Amino acid sequence: MAESYLTIKNRSEGLYKEKGSKFLSFAIPVSHIEEIKDILKDYRKEFYDARHVCYAYMLGADRDEFRANDDGEPSGTAGRPILGQINSRNLTNILVIVVRYFGGILLGTGGLIVAYKQAAADALDHAEIEERQVECAHKIHFDYPQMNDVMRVLKEENASITDTQYTDGCTVYFE
Repeated sequence: MAESYLTIKNRSEGLYKEKGSKFLSFAIPVSHIEEIKDILKDYRKEFYDARHVCYAYMLGADRDEFRANDDGEPSGTAGRPILGQINSRNLTNILVIVVRYFGGILLGTGGLIVAYKQAAADALDHAEIEERQVECAHKIHFDYPQMNDVMRVLKEENASITDTQYTDGCTVYFE
C-alpha cells in the first residue's frame, strides 16, 4: 500500500474552444464514490443545457478505483482522454468533469480526443497539486437516535470527520 499520494488541494477550472464548441473543465478533490455521484448530479443540473457532461475519476491511495464516462460522445473520445490526464500527473482522489457546448461543427473522433484532453489538462494546470500521507479512513452507518453517542465517541478519539450523510440512516466518514 502507498504511504503517500498526489491530489489537488482545491477545485480548479479550465476552458478549451475548438470550431465553435466550448469545453468547460472542472477538477475537483473527492474522497469517495457517493460524493462523486452527488457532484455529478449537481453539475448536470447546473449545465442542463450542455450537450455532454463527460468525466473521469480516480480514487484511493493505490489508484485502484477509477472510471471514465463519455456521456454519449463516441466511445473512448471523452472519458478516456480525461482519465489519461489524471494518470499523466499520477493523481488520485480526484474527479475531472468536462462540459461540452456544441458549436455546430463536428470535430471527428480525433478532434474530440484532443479537445477533451486539452480541456482536462487546462483544469489540472490551474490546480494546486499536493502530496498527502495515507491515513486510515473509516465509514460507520447507524440509526439517527445513535447520533449523539457516535459523535461523542468520535470526539473522544480525536477522529477527523471528513463527511456525513443523512439518508435512510446516518453515515459518517472519518479518519
